[in-house]
Amino acid sequence: MGLFDFRIRYGFSCILFLSACLTLCPSALLMGQSEYSPDYLTYHCLVNRAEVQLSEGHFQQALNTYDEIFDSYRFVFGRDYKIAIQLAVFQKNEEKVLELLQKAFGNSLELKEIKKLPTLKTLRNMPGWDRLENSHDSLSAASPNPVDIPTRETVRGMYKKDQKKAMGALLRIGDKAQIAYAEKNFAPHSEEQLSQLTEIITRGGYPGEKRIRNDYWASTILSHHNSISTAYNQNDTLYPKLKPLLLEALKAGEISPYELAMIEDWRITTVSGGSEPGYGFLNPPRALSLNATDNLRKAIGLRSISLRNRLVAVEAETGMDFFLPD
Repeated sequence: MGLFDFRIRYGFSCILFLSACLTLCPSALLMGQSEYSPDYLTYHCLVNRAEVQLSEGHFQQALNTYDEIFDSYRFVFGRDYKIAIQLAVFQKNEEKVLELLQKAFGNSLELKEIKKLPTLKTLRNMPGWDRLENSHDSLSAASPNPVDIPTRETVRGMYKKDQKKAMGALLRIGDKAQIAYAEKNFAPHSEEQLSQLTEIITRGGYPGEKRIRNDYWASTILSHHNSISTAYNQNDTLYPKLKPLLLEALKAGEISPYELAMIEDWRITTVSGGSEPGYGFLNPPRALSLNATDNLRKAIGLRSISLRNRLVAVEAETGMDFFLPD
């Protein structure tokens, strides 16, 4: 598997986790942590607890867990706000819906992200919606996590450059031609991209949702690099040197477990030719390697395969969207 496979299938689109995360996540874990340097491994532990509660149909308990997250962390991933808002709507708790919307807008969640959710179309008929909608811009402007606009523009430019370079593979016919292009033409470009990303991360943190309000530009660049070819990636030294920075970014809430899993999954799959167990996104996990896959996921705070499947069933039953990647 190489660069061309990544583009076609996805449209360009170690720190051990606490063993008791899925069921415990005691509030005591949050005690004493600084508001300015919280541990996002605990954050994802709490998300896992909320998802277990969701999978069991305990919606109020799940909403309480999300409240615990929102009260404890200055930055919250937009996905978690959107799930909590859907839960409040599902339970017809309009007061809670408005409270969560105000918090979400103050965390820079974009209005369009709310409006495009089918389950939230009824919000426009709620008393107080018009006032809250009109206050979105002022709430967002006062966010404690302002967007780093210069870095956002830089990374967006890098992403566009990456897409354009990768398009060259479409002009090559056959595996050998595509691999030759990836190694001779794309690899030098990608090495420059990784050097620039390393500098950006070292200077101000990983450019993801927290820093630039985008969670796929940088991760796509890294995934492209990790899918150049088996021979190239087996000998690559740039990404292994960068990985410790990504693990620190995970702990700081700068990158999500899913982003890191996809980046890593491409490296595992490319280097091993698909023979080694990964995170279960590129290749469905085999029964014999399911435990290995779940252990990889748990180490970065990502739900197990079985929990993911239970959540899919709840989505089908309720019409809610838990934003579970394939």
